[in-house]
Amino acid sequence: MTKTLNECIIPMYPTIQALDVNALAAGEHKFWFAVATDAIGHPQTLPIRVFKGNKPGKRFVITAGVHGDEQNGILTAQRLARELVGKEIAGVVTIVPTVNLSGIARHSRDFHSAAPDSSSANLNRVFPGNATGDDASRYANSLWENLLKPNADLAIDLHSQTSGSAYPLYVFADYRLEDAIRMARLLNPDVILNDPGDPGILETVYNREGIPSITIEVGIGRYTDLVMVERATKGVLNILTAYEVIEGETDNTKLECVEGNDIISVRAKQGGFVICHVDLMDQVTQGQTLATQYNSFGDEIETYTSPIDATVISHNVESVRAPGSLIVRLIR
Repeated sequence: MTKTLNECIIPMYPTIQALDVNALAAGEHKFWFAVATDAIGHPQTLPIRVFKGNKPGKRFVITAGVHGDEQNGILTAQRLARELVGKEIAGVVTIVPTVNLSGIARHSRDFHSAAPDSSSANLNRVFPGNATGDDASRYANSLWENLLKPNADLAIDLHSQTSGSAYPLYVFADYRLEDAIRMARLLNPDVILNDPGDPGILETVYNREGIPSITIEVGIGRYTDLVMVERATKGVLNILTAYEVIEGETDNTKLECVEGNDIISVRAKQGGFVICHVDLMDQVTQGQTLATQYNSFGDEIETYTSPIDATVISHNVESVRAPGSLIVRLIR
């Protein structure tokens, strides 16, 4: 039977302004979390899925969509939720699959405010936010104080590369934190970066609050990559298994993985059309040609070479590159 439009758009789940998973009964729960209001006073509500077990255990919070054009992270979070339905849980798994509502609606990396005196903002540079700040800062603060921080012992933030470029399965982890390293390696990614973190990033804010966290980059920006979504989903389930949140045998198979400390970004010196000559995870040597750039007539105007011996972890997949745009990213 066909559902009404209202049933499709707004399922009748409870709307909350704060969550305490410790107070919930065991079982599966769906909520709308009223994170803020929009410019005409309507609530901005995020879908929240909570899986709480009968037995005690770690409380995981899994987020996605902090950057609105990074849709493979969102698809991974949704896939994880479907995988957890009906499973025996010890502890709690809270999944927030679509954090940045305004960015997702615009296929845009940024948070977009309707305030005439505000510019778009990178939401993953303003956490934990400010209750008396601008639109983006208040949004981040409400999310952090009322949903994320109170309910997490461990945290995973799902992203992808931004529009126009691709990543492999790539993890940011602070190597000073044992749980961060453990989660990163259990994922079986292609690359792990030893990442001490920067202010305003959700992973960093979690870590500084004493909640070990990792950021997972799930492949290409904007466009669907189901192979990468499958790998990321399997990896996160392996993390949950290793921490005994779900039952099963931990997969301790160690795939080939590059772990590094230094990131070098090769960026466009001028605008033009760039064709990349390397693939993800290629080993390159200093001086090796990475990409060629052409002007609008099709004349070659620039050749980009590797400044070091390293591994390719990102490259452009859209040829049009503005000055300063990423062409190739390397790790060593």
